[in-house]
Amino acid sequence: MQLRTIEILVVGHVQGVGFREAMVREAERLGVTGWVRNRATGEVEALAQGADVALDALVAWARRGPPAARVERVACAPATADPARTYARFERWPTA
Repeated sequence: MQLRTIEILVVGHVQGVGFREAMVREAERLGVTGWVRNRATGEVEALAQGADVALDALVAWARRGPPAARVERVACAPATADPARTYARFERWPTA
């Protein structure tokens, strides 16, 4: 199985609603590794690594988010920062 690494940026009312914790649970359920964190500018940012089907499912989930989130937009692109690195699990990182 070939892994792909993508960057995800979620814009909207996505902080203070449990978005990161819910994304960690969803990524683990899908078998996706990487990380998620809040950005100081109000967005949620993630780097996700996995099979195409799992990544597509995680991006689809991010378009909805947890019940209290109000997602306005999701941007997704191939990873630019060290795409060769592999991750053991999906982690919650500190705000950047």
